[in-house]
Amino acid sequence: MRRTSGFQKLLYLIMLVLGIYILYKAGRIFLESQAARQALDSGEVQRNLEDAAMRTYAPGFAASVEDRGMPNWIAKWMRQVVPVYSYLAEETEGESAQETETISQAEGQPGETEKPVQEETQAGQDSQRVTKRQEVTTPGAETQPTASHAVVSEQLLTQLEDFDYLLSHYFTVDEGTMADEELLDVDVLLQKDLRLAQDPSVPQILIYHTHSQEAFADSREGETGDTIVGMGELLAEELRNTYGYNVIHDTGVYDLVDGVLDRSAAYDYAREAIEKILEEHPTIEVIVDLHRDGVEGEKFVTEIDGQPASRIMFFNGISRDSADRPLSWLENPYTQDNLAFSLQLQLAAEELYPGFTRNIYLKAERFNLHLQPRSLLVEAGTQMNTVEEEQNAMAPLADLLHRVLSGA
Repeated sequence: MRRTSGFQKLLYLIMLVLGIYILYKAGRIFLESQAARQALDSGEVQRNLEDAAMRTYAPGFAASVEDRGMPNWIAKWMRQVVPVYSYLAEETEGESAQETETISQAEGQPGETEKPVQEETQAGQDSQRVTKRQEVTTPGAETQPTASHAVVSEQLLTQLEDFDYLLSHYFTVDEGTMADEELLDVDVLLQKDLRLAQDPSVPQILIYHTHSQEAFADSREGETGDTIVGMGELLAEELRNTYGYNVIHDTGVYDLVDGVLDRSAAYDYAREAIEKILEEHPTIEVIVDLHRDGVEGEKFVTEIDGQPASRIMFFNGISRDSADRPLSWLENPYTQDNLAFSLQLQLAAEELYPGFTRNIYLKAERFNLHLQPRSLLVEAGTQMNTVEEEQNAMAPLADLLHRVLSGA
């Protein structure tokens, strides 16, 4: 057996001492800098590093762990080193295929993932068939008007003011974020006046697609009309021809870079383009980012006026993490306006097209919803829906938008 000589041991010891000294000096230099002290004092570095680590190594980190009263750092450590703990700690399984923004940029880098969904308990299951428009309120029922279109029965308003009822029947909260009663104050959300003073002489609505390459089960290769962009054009035409809005449909490609599908920076590219469009057309007040959801093995379909139609989902990035802390580097001053837009559309859909919408999905980041108060991200169907089902969903979606924007 080969033995280590005394000289080698001494050399190893010297190298160890030098290494420790170098690390010590580097740490002192860093900590003595003014910028480092300010950053450490603010606590922002710690929060960013924590969030970055969790999003990289444990994307399924659940907010439910904090509710169990366990110290945050212990929960995070357990989720990283004991995978089975993550499974046992999860009380619900969130929606998937929603593009995740990283904390390293002003807007995130989406990464689409797919997994089964725990579907919502609100009116209608995937198999529900709706053959005609139905009214929620009964004849003669007393109603509660608000500043917007949202006229709900007194009974429904009472239910909505129950936070647990509101959350379970109308929202799905992603594991990486948290929604409280202050954020989802139904009285505030329903009182938001989202009506648009319609002026067809100038552009007022913008439709675009962060992920333009999203297609469907029977989409034809190379046929743009069979992709989510084609659905955007149908939605734009319906808003123009049926309701008289001046609509810009941006068909820019933000997820295909040099011929290679790259969704990691799509929201950054899209944001830059949309900001330019807003500069050129300052009259735009409504922005719709139309997507197709991606859920493994799932297809969401209902029936409207005798035709199969993809179910849709309104999606909100609320810029707060699972500990209910704001994501200051992804600030959105319009979070409640965005939520009000989604909720008022959801209530209109429940009244006119029961089963058409899935629960509103809440996720941590902002997904460019900070560009206008009336910003909306819509997920229409999944990769398993057909082109026809997607096409049939655009007219009712346009109708819902018109009802909220007109206050009808």
